[in-house]
Amino acid sequence: MKVAYYPGNVARGAMMEVEDCIQPLCKTLGIDLIELPKATSDGGNIIRQASPRLQHALAARNLALAEEKGLDIMTSCATSHSIHCDTATTMEANPVMASQLNNLIARTSKIEYAGESKSRHLLHLLVEEIGLDKVKAAVLNPLNMKVAAYYGPYMQREGFCGEDDPYDPHYLEDLITVLGGTPVVYEARCQSVGSPSLLTNEKTALRMTASVLSEAKANGAQLVVSACTISHANLDSYQVKAGKVTGKDTSVPVIHLAELIAFALGHFPDRLAQLRTRAMIIGG
Repeated sequence: MKVAYYPGNVARGAMMEVEDCIQPLCKTLGIDLIELPKATSDGGNIIRQASPRLQHALAARNLALAEEKGLDIMTSCATSHSIHCDTATTMEANPVMASQLNNLIARTSKIEYAGESKSRHLLHLLVEEIGLDKVKAAVLNPLNMKVAAYYGPYMQREGFCGEDDPYDPHYLEDLITVLGGTPVVYEARCQSVGSPSLLTNEKTALRMTASVLSEAKANGAQLVVSACTISHANLDSYQVKAGKVTGKDTSVPVIHLAELIAFALGHFPDRLAQLRTRAMIIGG
């Protein structure tokens, strides 16, 4: 299966551990990642705050690049996925805006987006196209941990989350199960951690982050897995600060979805061993 790979805004910068894992896990499962060398940032919902039209133009250009190759875009970032889905649906619903956006990207890049290529998140691709049976058959190192799934709010919109339930999703829990883990039930799994506002309203974002982490841990999580590279930064890099600001227990290992799958499929066993040690010491 071929898809145009879009790493998102941070996987090849601040989160190389995700990029390390996405390539081998896709190779194991028969997913051929086709690069989009000219792709750019999608705006990360930060540019949107100043200019929604500019963010739509960035996303439309990325979709057009994939469309040139006759492929859908695949990303492992829920925020990037939702941004591309939002642009595709907006252009389909608003022909005038679609024409204006295409005029802009045609003048700068000599391409246009016709609406044929769509965005797919890694999670939806695995469940709906590859199949959980095939994933389960490829598992070499079962997780054997209690894992809290974190979806975030952005891709949990009707039309953005594949055939999963936007209000009560289960795809990530289903995947955790076939990887040999035990899903943890908690209410905050689709709650925002305030990623776009971290630089402008830090205390609020930290309180939101602490709310998710503390609830996951209180319900027995030894590990939190995030389906979003941008939200992952809040949950992981800022968890100590979130705990200090709120006084809540936020100390729990956090990894990205791509890492979780790669580890279970037998890649990077040393990193899995380190993760198990961390989970035993501070998780749950």
